[in-house]
Amino acid sequence: MIPAQLVPTPDLLQVPWGWFQLLLSTTFLLHLLVMNIMLGWAIIAFCNHAFKQTIPAENQLISQKLPFTIAFTVNFGVAPLLFLQILYGHFIYTSSVLMAVFWLSVIAFLILAYSAAYIYNLQFTRLSGLHTLVSGIIALLLLIITFLFTNNMSLMVSPESWVRYFDHPQGMLLSFTDSTLLPRFLHSVFASVAVGGLSLGLYLDWQRRHGNQAASARIPSAMNWFVYATIGNFGVGTWYFGGLPAAIRTVTGVAGAFLLGFLLAGITAAILSLIYGRQHRVRHASWATLAAITCMTGVRELVRRQTLAPWFSTSDLEVAPQYSPMILFLLIFAAGLYLVWWMIKLVLPADKEVRS
Repeated sequence: MIPAQLVPTPDLLQVPWGWFQLLLSTTFLLHLLVMNIMLGWAIIAFCNHAFKQTIPAENQLISQKLPFTIAFTVNFGVAPLLFLQILYGHFIYTSSVLMAVFWLSVIAFLILAYSAAYIYNLQFTRLSGLHTLVSGIIALLLLIITFLFTNNMSLMVSPESWVRYFDHPQGMLLSFTDSTLLPRFLHSVFASVAVGGLSLGLYLDWQRRHGNQAASARIPSAMNWFVYATIGNFGVGTWYFGGLPAAIRTVTGVAGAFLLGFLLAGITAAILSLIYGRQHRVRHASWATLAAITCMTGVRELVRRQTLAPWFSTSDLEVAPQYSPMILFLLIFAAGLYLVWWMIKLVLPADKEVRS
């Protein structure tokens, strides 16, 4: 069986593919930020409980906000998944079918994690010795979901591995033949811990600037999570990049030049974030981290495009012009972002509560 024969024919587009690529990258960046906070907070809470390095204020804060972060992660994940299906639907649908049992189980794992997060929140004071167990269950379930998503993203860009379906048609294929699977997964985990620690630092910095001077003493602990996880991610990222095919790592052509540019810019921004993090300059570290994540989002997309180059290019997609749905979507998307910001402002404590 020739793998190219297994790639379905893509659907027509209503507008040129560049619009969908821009929306995919933008919405994925938003999803990535809240997803990193969600997973990072779950891991930090578990480690604090498990290793007896408990910081009650931070752990209770995580317990209160974790259900919100799960909800935001799910909702912010819908748009990039839809745009991914528009541009690469014939790949992502196929990979999802190949691992259908595991892919559908994500819903069950997510419901369990969401339920456990509410138990962790509403019963925080009563859990006592069960804090480690409940926070560990939440972290484990979210790690499983992350691993399954990583598998699907890996499998979708590996049509040569799809032929395994004919030997195992039960919908239980995973991408263990991909040498980059483990470092790619660990790269997400380390990044989540780093962003989780940084977001805690941002919250404490915000409290300090609104009159709560006791928050200053807790900033170094939060920033340590950020710094050490970022340092670890440099090693994991090197492992991941070194496992990519030589054709992708070799800087040739315009795509290779863009990939190298985004990569170097991302590394530079990450180094700056480390420097600021060590100095506990939380807001400076946050801006540098945002720049690094933005650049790495570009690297991720360029790697996917080059990996799929032998099979498909988005420039091959045919267009049947129809712009009104896109205009309507952009209006609704802008309104949705405003509503999300309004809801975030509602859950933030008022100044008088911070100062008390």
